[in-house]
Amino acid sequence: MNVHVTPTLPMLIDGKLVSSNQTYDVENPATGEPFTQCPDCSKEQLDEAVAAANRAFPGWSQTSYEDRKKALGALSDRIKENADALAELIALEVGKPLDKAKSEVAGSVFWLKSFADVELPVEILRDTPDQRVELHRKPLGVVGAILPWNYPVLTAIWKIAPAVITGNTLVMKPSPLTPVATLKIGEIAQDVFPPGVMNIVSGGNDLGAWITEHPEIRKISFTGSAATGKKVMESSASNLKRLTLELGGNDAGLILDDVDPKKIANNVFWSRFANNGQVCVALKRLYVPEQLHDPMVEALADVAKDVKVGDPFEEGSEVGPVQNKMQYEKVKEIFDDAVSKGAEVFYQGEVPEGAGYFFPITILTNVKPGMRILDEEAFGPLLPVMSYSDLEEAIERVNGTEYGLGGSVWSDDPDRAMEIAQRFESGSAWVNQHPAMGPDIPFGGVKQSGMGVECGRWGVEEYTSIRVINVNKKKAA
Repeated sequence: MNVHVTPTLPMLIDGKLVSSNQTYDVENPATGEPFTQCPDCSKEQLDEAVAAANRAFPGWSQTSYEDRKKALGALSDRIKENADALAELIALEVGKPLDKAKSEVAGSVFWLKSFADVELPVEILRDTPDQRVELHRKPLGVVGAILPWNYPVLTAIWKIAPAVITGNTLVMKPSPLTPVATLKIGEIAQDVFPPGVMNIVSGGNDLGAWITEHPEIRKISFTGSAATGKKVMESSASNLKRLTLELGGNDAGLILDDVDPKKIANNVFWSRFANNGQVCVALKRLYVPEQLHDPMVEALADVAKDVKVGDPFEEGSEVGPVQNKMQYEKVKEIFDDAVSKGAEVFYQGEVPEGAGYFFPITILTNVKPGMRILDEEAFGPLLPVMSYSDLEEAIERVNGTEYGLGGSVWSDDPDRAMEIAQRFESGSAWVNQHPAMGPDIPFGGVKQSGMGVECGRWGVEEYTSIRVINVNKKKAA
């Protein structure tokens, strides 16, 4: 299927659809060729967007919860009405198979509705004959949201919804690699909110730096790599911006000795290779008891053999390309490093001939400490499988990383697995699944996987400050 986007999609600033004097190409990773251009936001245009958000904040922050919920409902309706168009754009810019892109859009609608149902009522901390103490949640002001490239629509909703439902206004920047579907949200939802409440601008790394250091932005919500997250934290310090940082992960899966590898192989496989392994919270390291190692890798390879890697618009494609050339080269470097140091390629699949950033689904064995694949986040279709003989040592290896986003334990005894999962140094730990997330469940990392949480009441609270009203009920003297 040959799809082109014309003309260039505009940005949304102060309720108006605007272009820019400069544009840049956006590639289709399945071909390695540009398929459209997007505006490259200038510093002056960013200042206009922030100023618009500041102007809109007093009025929007005073609107009722019901009015904000109604606006989010209208946004949900617009996304549903344009679901096919959004899915095609996701497939084009991310390289995600079209049916998976459609699932992302449908999931975004579901999460949007769930966020809209989160209320933060006044909490009564003390109520005596002489005193009443109330805790109120108040909006912060202008939120700067910076998105990753692997789920451009879903992560946009993860930031739009909690920001606006709590009375904040928003300036959002999609990844320069995948700006198109996010800009489309601005186009289809231009009049959903009052002008200035939601602004969407596109551009490169300079734009991200301008947002994080901008003195009129009160909070940054960033999803991306740990290295970039540290830079965000540094540049946000000038006015003590609030931060939510959802960063990288090197999640481990720990198989216990009581499982049948054939029964769990499909779930373990897709825990790693969903979205071509380009998921921050994917299972990226697998530890298996010695006696189950060979049956486990054989069962995983059996699953892999039936998976079709191909163009996102080709019928039956389940896995697409790596999203961009830089990431493709990094995946290849991590693979080459492992093989050069003694790792063995147990299974490697096929990829389409010709252009595009296609990397084969790969299962590695004989992986040892000191290889990059264990120390870094391999954001692509690589799975290292390691055997262990001592469970305590395996748990140490699971925790022996600078990351702490998620992890999983697989066992026929869920109670035993839960006890082990409680020892994981991660923000989330799952039993017999990986990952398992929901709009009512907080999600975030420890160590260098981030700070703060997203989703659920706890994630919404991140977009607020606490105001305590302390009343002395006695008459003033």
